[in-house]
Amino acid sequence: MKLAKRLLAYSLPYWRSLVAAFAMIMFTSLTINYLPVLIQRMTDQCLMNTSSPVAERIDLLTKLGILYISIAAIGHLVRYFQGLLTAWIGQKIIYDLRLEVFRKVLRMQQAYFDKTAVGTLMTRVTSDIERLQHFVTEGVVGTIADLFMLLGIMGYMIYISPTLSLSIFITLPLLFAIMFYINGKLRDANRDIRDRQSRLNALLQEDLTGMTTIQLFNREASAMADFDKRHTHLRSAYFDEVRWFSLYFPTVEGGQALSVLIILAVGGLLVLNGSTAITLGIFVAFLAYIRDFFRPLGSLSDKAGSFQVAMASIERIFTLLDTSEEVNEPAKPESPDRIAGSIAFNNVWFAYNDDNWVIKDLSFAVEPGQVLAVVGATGAGKSTVINLIGRFYDVQQGSVSIDGIDVRRFGKHDLRSRLGYVFQDPFIFTGSINDNIGLQTPGISQADMVHAAKTVNAHEFIDAMPEGYDTVMNERGEGLSLGQKQLLVMARTLAQNPELLFVLDEATASVDTATEILIQDALEKLMTNRTSIVIAHRLSTIRHADRILVMRHGELVDQGTHDELMEHDGYYRQLYELLLHSPEEEESL
Repeated sequence: MKLAKRLLAYSLPYWRSLVAAFAMIMFTSLTINYLPVLIQRMTDQCLMNTSSPVAERIDLLTKLGILYISIAAIGHLVRYFQGLLTAWIGQKIIYDLRLEVFRKVLRMQQAYFDKTAVGTLMTRVTSDIERLQHFVTEGVVGTIADLFMLLGIMGYMIYISPTLSLSIFITLPLLFAIMFYINGKLRDANRDIRDRQSRLNALLQEDLTGMTTIQLFNREASAMADFDKRHTHLRSAYFDEVRWFSLYFPTVEGGQALSVLIILAVGGLLVLNGSTAITLGIFVAFLAYIRDFFRPLGSLSDKAGSFQVAMASIERIFTLLDTSEEVNEPAKPESPDRIAGSIAFNNVWFAYNDDNWVIKDLSFAVEPGQVLAVVGATGAGKSTVINLIGRFYDVQQGSVSIDGIDVRRFGKHDLRSRLGYVFQDPFIFTGSINDNIGLQTPGISQADMVHAAKTVNAHEFIDAMPEGYDTVMNERGEGLSLGQKQLLVMARTLAQNPELLFVLDEATASVDTATEILIQDALEKLMTNRTSIVIAHRLSTIRHADRILVMRHGELVDQGTHDELMEHDGYYRQLYELLLHSPEEEESL
């Protein structure tokens, strides 16, 4: 129930519309449920009352018929507008919830995405929300409408015959107990469905992303077997849901048949025995009320099934919303007008997983405008260094500061707007070249984007495209070479105009020699008067750095200029000689 209450809290901004919907529900309940009373009057006063003249009975029957039609028309018209209003409220709630879920995903730290499959997140944002849509749109207010209808019917039933009402109501506890039991089983089944759907989506996303590798190594049969296994588990979960859900309507229909039987037995005996407590009109009206009573009850059963489906999705959605962001915004963020660009790591310890330290007691400082190269074998912690500067992760011990201000005291958005990143694996969004360079950032003009592209030597290949800067890129920049993607991402970084700090991550590690020359030319322009940290894989970058950090297993083992480190004849010299004899460097040399 806590989850349901929390979901209902999203309706508070629309309380005026809810009040109007509830008023319509009450009006509909009072009017439509009065119709069997009119049937009773028609039967007793017009059809069975032989003591009155025929003309009077026909006149009364006509008036009651007109009243019946009028009340039914008005009631159903109000119900129509109530349905529209209810759907509008539901769509608003789902809209707000979907936005909050995606906003939460955008705020999550990088470690969350390291541990959570993309398919799982897709399930949260799409299918879990979709499963809530029907319930919120029709279920929440619709449930209240059905409850009011039931209460209204029960009130009228007690009003016209307490005896028949009591004979029916004693069967309801058993009926409700069976329905609650089915509800519990449905919730378990739907929880299994969501979990298995999430695992299937994660596998599907992974296989589609790695389809080239699957086909290259002839792993189609293995991939199909894994997919079939998870698909079979999902089918079994759906079968369990259908099996329990299928019991709802037989239960309701069985209750209705039992109630009709009770009315026929009790009411029939009373009528045949000449009881004045039961008339034929009351008997007929009660049969109509039985039909009307089990209609909202059946609808409630359907909504109860939807509720269990929704609860499984709500659990998962609120679990995501309640997940700690870990990299939190400071209570009072600092935002200096400008930064000079000094960076300092002070006794930094960091681990992606508890106690598995990736960075160990790291301390160093970079002066404004310096070019710092970080070298080391794979897994040494090089890329982690620049991720900590941008607060994609927060350190467990020690501090990282810019111009003497701990990065945890910056707002994340403000901090990252001052940094320029160019990663080894350039990401291209679906959209035009302009969209990929400017990222629809306010204040970046077409001239700014062209200037950035020219600076990084990307303008020539962009201008040669069929529609130039308006050329639309497919997913992940299909059709562009890796070097072109890298240049395009560098243009994007420059267009954002990082203030004084330009952080690069292996920007030239995966491009050909000709493209590297273009990038190196751009880098010389970009690094002018900018503090730059380069995760270095190429000798040209290492030689020209103002200072080099040498890392091994997360520790800083040496630092200095290229010449100073070569004189030490230590770990750096071993790395340098390995790079010197690599095929790529021999080609560039």
